[in-house]
Amino acid sequence: MLTVNKTLGVLCRLPKWQIHGFLRSFTFRPGKQFLHKLVLGIETSCDDTAAAVVDETGSILGEAIHSQTEVHLKTGGIIPSVAQQLHRENIEQIVKKTLCASGVTPNELSAVATTVKPGLALSLGVGLEYSLQLVNQYKKPFIPIHHMEAHALTIRITNKVDFPFLVLLVSGGHCLLAIVQGISDFLLLGKSLDMAPGDLLDKVARRLSLIKHPAYSTMSGGKAIEHLAKQGNRLHFDFQHPLHYCRNCNFSFSGLQTAVDKIITQKEKEEGVEKGHILSCAADIAAAVQHTVASHIAKRTHRAILFCQQRGFLTPSNAILVVSGGVASNLYIRRTLEIVTRATNCVLLCPPVKLCTDNGIMIAWNGVERLRAGLGILYNTEGLRYEPKCPLGVDISKQVGEASIKVPSLKI
Repeated sequence: MLTVNKTLGVLCRLPKWQIHGFLRSFTFRPGKQFLHKLVLGIETSCDDTAAAVVDETGSILGEAIHSQTEVHLKTGGIIPSVAQQLHRENIEQIVKKTLCASGVTPNELSAVATTVKPGLALSLGVGLEYSLQLVNQYKKPFIPIHHMEAHALTIRITNKVDFPFLVLLVSGGHCLLAIVQGISDFLLLGKSLDMAPGDLLDKVARRLSLIKHPAYSTMSGGKAIEHLAKQGNRLHFDFQHPLHYCRNCNFSFSGLQTAVDKIITQKEKEEGVEKGHILSCAADIAAAVQHTVASHIAKRTHRAILFCQQRGFLTPSNAILVVSGGVASNLYIRRTLEIVTRATNCVLLCPPVKLCTDNGIMIAWNGVERLRAGLGILYNTEGLRYEPKCPLGVDISKQVGEASIKVPSLKI
């Protein structure tokens, strides 16, 4: 208190211009408490170039994103070399825009966090190369980020969620269930054996030629399927549920894709519609596919919850299921999972839709979490490489299979 009074006394005797200069030397911001930890997050794991500055309370000081969706819709899917070029063209302006919006200079940053695994190799390389130039120029610590870890921890920006909790990560590139015991402490219960649900939905949307429908031409495949399905009747088509007799928490979607493609081909012949034109039953197919995906995800998640409750990972006071990743923005799938959590006395938490898809905010926040815990902070980045394929945590899926838990039927 004595120091504060002395400082105020000195300030009162200074000219106004010197007082203003003194105050500008601090990073006070209107409505925000001054905080020491400020992290710049950079995300280029797939097809979006994103960045954000986040402080240790989870306040988002600035963010920017460049989406490649429109380009990849025209090319019929993500072409890695095209994604790489777009990242190269946009990363510098996205980072500058983010820093400008945040009012933070590179010198004020506590660290730079960047996705280095897993993802498209060419895309990851752009983000890592730019980030290393940045940290070397400004002498900042670097925090390499696991993309799926970032998705799992995103919920802690908006909700007070303590460890442990169960997480379901569903996106265009991944599908897995894991127990989150700590910031970098995961137990993997199950994963997709082939393709991810988001990839399946995108492929079905392309096979149905939804890009030629004006209402869906600018939407991602998954979003187009969700919107079209609202007009359809899921009972008009009955697709077999994947891995129906396997009592584990693994996922599979490739068989469903084959079945859907077969149905579409059959209907094209029946209706005399050439490939590339929209079927009259497209909405019914979309509804049936979405329901089958949702039911498959729900059943495996149900088993994961029961396993966690049996083994004491989820207690009645802390029974939380977090659902994150791009497919978590699908409201039909969310509602299906709500049925499961109600039946198992769990709480379902999802990040805001904006934070479900790939973004720089989740990368910056993961950096904040690691910075506070003192985990994985690099002051020497020599020899650092990106990893296109990388598992998450310790795999205990064999234990889940050995438990052979029968899941009660739920009306979905």
